[in-house]
Amino acid sequence: MDASKYLDRVLLNEEKLQARIADLGAEISRDYAGTELMLLCVLKGGVLFLTDLMRHISIPHEIDFMAVSSYGSGVRETTGVVRIVKDLDGPIENKHILIVEDIIDSGVTLSYLLQLLSPRNPASLKICTLLNKWERRTVDIPVDYVGFDIPDEFVFGYGLDLDEKFRNLPYVGVVNQSNL
Repeated sequence: MDASKYLDRVLLNEEKLQARIADLGAEISRDYAGTELMLLCVLKGGVLFLTDLMRHISIPHEIDFMAVSSYGSGVRETTGVVRIVKDLDGPIENKHILIVEDIIDSGVTLSYLLQLLSPRNPASLKICTLLNKWERRTVDIPVDYVGFDIPDEFVFGYGLDLDEKFRNLPYVGVVNQSNL
């Protein structure tokens, strides 16, 4: 299956993505210097962003993963019901937690995660997202680090899937809806 069939246009090319991720890594390194930082990656889409971001964070840090879902199989709009598919491997008490997410649109999933993690008593709990669809926000959540604010368009590539495919693309593209 060829991604070009579904690509309307490249929204963010590899060079632009990598430059911004390097900037985010430097900013996070400064902000968290001297702390016990844990990067909490939201699977599956956040993996590419996490691995590139980690390379630019100059302070020691841990990583862990959560898998959550508010989308059903083959569904392209959130159901609004969030379920935990995989929880953290260990405790987060007294650790500075930075949730690393690929994209935030409605904010429902991240709001749920914040409510779930706060009672576990982290030293701090913040959010870093590569892509922010602020126009789609239905839940007000604090986003501390934003790679890019993007328009309300269906995007894929660089960790974001189109029916579980094309996460490996080095760019973020806008889907050509007429070819779905």
